[in-house]
Amino acid sequence: MIETKRLCLSLHQMTDFHDLHTMWSDPDVVRHISCVPSSEQECWFRLLRYRGLWDLLGYGYWCVRTKADGRYVGDVGFADWKRDIEPSLDAAPEAGWVLARWAHGKGFATEALQAALAWMDGRGVDRTVCIIAPEHATSCRVAEKCGYFLKGSACFRAEQTLLLQRKRDDR
Repeated sequence: MIETKRLCLSLHQMTDFHDLHTMWSDPDVVRHISCVPSSEQECWFRLLRYRGLWDLLGYGYWCVRTKADGRYVGDVGFADWKRDIEPSLDAAPEAGWVLARWAHGKGFATEALQAALAWMDGRGVDRTVCIIAPEHATSCRVAEKCGYFLKGSACFRAEQTLLLQRKRDDR
């Protein structure tokens, strides 16, 4: 578990499924990610993947909740999704974050991602990457605040996307 001033980041549990499904099935939440709300089954598979990442890679996604009342904020973490993307991500841990609609605009994404990056830095990970839809200005700002810089563009699912990179601070 990781704690910040306002948030708790912990491994996903079965009890997180309803909140996860509610978030991922919201068209406003996924419009810059997949553009397609996730079904219950897709969310179930996502929950299973989130937990499986930890066993296989030693890192993964956290469930983010508020410290004050335990309200579900979203998901943040890292993965190697083996994306069919050009150029390749070279198996670098790929950062990702998604927040429930109610949590947008409150600084939660930056706070959670900074904590997750500090955790990765503490494990000696030299470099992480992320991909962001060019029109998603909010996520671009979050990435920039967390030390990501534009490495270039990439082609993913026949669409151009931004490829950003961050190097560990203490290198």
